[in-house]
Amino acid sequence: MTPLLRRALPAKTLCCALYLACVAPVYAQGEDPFLKRAKRILRQTPLIDGHNDLPWRIREDTIARGDVNRYDIRVRAPGHTDLARLKQGMVGAQFWSVYIPGEYADSGYARVQLEQIDIARRIIARYPETFELALSSKDITRIFKRRKIGSLLGVEGGHAIENSLGALRMYYDLGVRYMTLTHNVTLSWADAALDSTRHNGLTSFGEQVVREMNRLGMLVDLSHTSPATMSDALNVTEAPVIFSHSNAYGLVDVPRNVPDSILRRLKSNGGVVMVTFVTAFSSQEVWKYNQSLEPLSRGFRQQFGNDTAAVRKAMADWRAANPPPPSTLSQVADHIDYIRRVAGADHVGIGGDFDGISDVITGLEDVTTYPSLFAELARRGWSDADLRKLAGENVLRAFARAEVVSARLKRRQ
Repeated sequence: MTPLLRRALPAKTLCCALYLACVAPVYAQGEDPFLKRAKRILRQTPLIDGHNDLPWRIREDTIARGDVNRYDIRVRAPGHTDLARLKQGMVGAQFWSVYIPGEYADSGYARVQLEQIDIARRIIARYPETFELALSSKDITRIFKRRKIGSLLGVEGGHAIENSLGALRMYYDLGVRYMTLTHNVTLSWADAALDSTRHNGLTSFGEQVVREMNRLGMLVDLSHTSPATMSDALNVTEAPVIFSHSNAYGLVDVPRNVPDSILRRLKSNGGVVMVTFVTAFSSQEVWKYNQSLEPLSRGFRQQFGNDTAAVRKAMADWRAANPPPPSTLSQVADHIDYIRRVAGADHVGIGGDFDGISDVITGLEDVTTYPSLFAELARRGWSDADLRKLAGENVLRAFARAEVVSARLKRRQ
């Protein structure tokens, strides 16, 4: 810019001109400065994702059928997760969900739970150049410094303990570091968000479960639980809780999301809501669309009776003609912003739910996309400090605090 032009421009116009002169060439070269900033932060701070269902994806795969060797993630995998994409997404640590359905009928839950823990442990062992089992908050930091992905296990649903604190203790010994108190089925000791209310929260045994998790140093995960269960758990716990994959009820009123009353309580508890990439939890329009499918499915079942193939085809044809509305990265960022506003920047994290979802968020299609989400938040004015908290510092703090509580409780014995 010439001195003459500089003198002729008003100060505000001059600032805009200088900005365009400096930034426009960067965009022209395809380098988003906000994405560069996001990647710099994720190189410095471990991105800890709270929920990935790869172990169940492998179990249910029509070809691999639970064979970890056959489901090779050194090459492009059919799902959302493989080694190259994890590296591109700059994942620093991962809670692998060792999910089992609450409706499993062929045996006790514990057998299937042990098989899922086995699959997860074999995934970690098969790729030692990328994964290392993490059992503590310090492990996550140490492994990240070695440029590997600290790998932790999370049981998704308290039905897996079969009402046994002994089973809970054994899962901890096998590496489980959080347990979601319920999945979608209400238990004999805790109400789920998407099932009937039987206890108005936790029973006395449910409170024992929370206390024993505190003693062990296992994080209490309140995703999937009813608001009353969330509240009761917060009344009982001495350690921070997490929500491994949930969004804000104030934006999308699906029962799986977290109400403001609970978000506000996280300030004193120290807990973290790990925002998820489930389309119906992120978009009110998608949630309404999904609600409209149940009466439609019911009508097709009445029409076709026991012909389940015909019901599936009718539903698929209807969905093809009436696709769901899009759910976008921007909407996920809205949930993160909302939780920061209500609970505070110290109480939000990331829990993608990759390989546990069929429909994906536009812009968050697989594990490569985390930096794009952080770039969007940087674009919205988030500071580096708050982005680091979101990435992993909040979860590390909650986990470390749970370990301190555990040590104190064990000294009382």
